[in-house]
Amino acid sequence: MFSQYSKLATEVYDIDKPVGHSFGDLEFYRERLREVQGRILEPGAGSGRVYIPLLQDGFAIEGIDTSPHMLDSCRKRCEERGLRPVLTEASMSEFKLPGKFEAIILPAGTFLLIEDRRESVHALKNFYEHLTEGGRLILDLDLQPEKQLNQVFTSTWETPDQHIITMEAKQVEYSVLEQYSVTYLKYEKWKDGKLSETELQRFAMRWYGVKEFKLVLERLGFTDIVISADYTYGAAPEHDRQTITFEAVKPE
Repeated sequence: MFSQYSKLATEVYDIDKPVGHSFGDLEFYRERLREVQGRILEPGAGSGRVYIPLLQDGFAIEGIDTSPHMLDSCRKRCEERGLRPVLTEASMSEFKLPGKFEAIILPAGTFLLIEDRRESVHALKNFYEHLTEGGRLILDLDLQPEKQLNQVFTSTWETPDQHIITMEAKQVEYSVLEQYSVTYLKYEKWKDGKLSETELQRFAMRWYGVKEFKLVLERLGFTDIVISADYTYGAAPEHDRQTITFEAVKPE
């Protein structure tokens, strides 16, 4: 019934969040990775918003994603720029790649898309196992989405070939106790007033408290954890609408 970042969702993502589009994260990650000489992994690389600029910068970055549509888009965009990406279709909790990485990055709250809390812990363990000693995990979290139960929001985009894509978003579940929300996203593609394609996506987010997530990282063995707010390194969070970045080290 539900799709997950399928064809229409990928088209919208490519229009709405093109390569190099930044929320402040691209500049922040460039700076934090500046001295990294080895391999970097971006789980949830998507269609390459962050992945491609870092690849263009000369970083030895690889990507994984569960969406074949997103990965196809990323490969196409890389081909247009003369780049040779290393991309794998896999989940964050189950991927197995040869060798180790000097850094693993998840910008823009990508980690929150793991709905099952046990799976999210497995993913963090997997990241830990794939890091070199002294390697760093850097990821963003949004603390809590706004409660907008049963409100409907509609957005519209025009594609390069003059189709119209509309997206209707309706939050159908929200629990402070269980720390999750679920929104249904309905994509429709139109040409000359006629509907040609449609998709329904279940968009779930599982969120965490700042101290809670720090404790999870520590329990898994990470050390030297630095918490930053709104892409200012080391700035302490002040309110729950800020983007929080965790940087943690696998000890030597």
